Amino acid sequence: MNFKALPAKHIIAKVISLSAAAVVLASCYLPARFDAEIELDKAGYYSIIFDGYMADVGLYQGLKDGTISAEEEKTKIAVIERDFGRDSNTKSFEYLRDGHFKVNWERSGDLLKAKMVTFIRRTELIFQLKYVAKSGYIVFEGKSITKDNRKRIRQMGLDMQGQLRLKTDMPIKSHNATSEKKDPRDKRFTWLVWDVASIMSPRPRAVFIIE
Repeated sequence: MNFKALPAKHIIAKVISLSAAAVVLASCYLPARFDAEIELDKAGYYSIIFDGYMADVGLYQGLKDGTISAEEEKTKIAVIERDFGRDSNTKSFEYLRDGHFKVNWERSGDLLKAKMVTFIRRTELIFQLKYVAKSGYIVFEGKSITKDNRKRIRQMGLDMQGQLRLKTDMPIKSHNATSEKKDPRDKRFTWLVWDVASIMSPRPRAVFIIE
């Protein structure tokens, strides 16, 4: 980018924008390859299973460009492991290499009481279920990443691939799933399937109606 051709105020704005993006990416967990399944019934009961490989974007980038040493890597790994270990829904955690780790996470309960369920948590959202009492809807949505940040992550050498399946007997108001089909064993239930081909795939989202 040719900063010389830009007015000073535009240069400052661009630097602030790039710095903000760097902070966002540095504190980001990314589901690199995964398989996730959610069940949600019309009484509001849910179950979530996530099994897959994730990356700490900041750690990956630091190891790639050499700004994080082997000792610092060990320290950061310990922090990540403690982070997941504090969550009783984490069934297993295994660090692999290059900022990547394998996680199995499971949770179930009553969404109408909980109001919101987030994997991993609100400040590090991968996907969530949210009960909106005023509208009578349950909203499912995946991690929101701006188009520019998606491109930056891909340029780093990271990507996101996997499948997310949601089974429900609730009326569906809207969704952007790759496919929709009835459960062959019980026609009361519908499967919504999101095939995530890359980080550039649309953010998964669906809205269900509580009757």
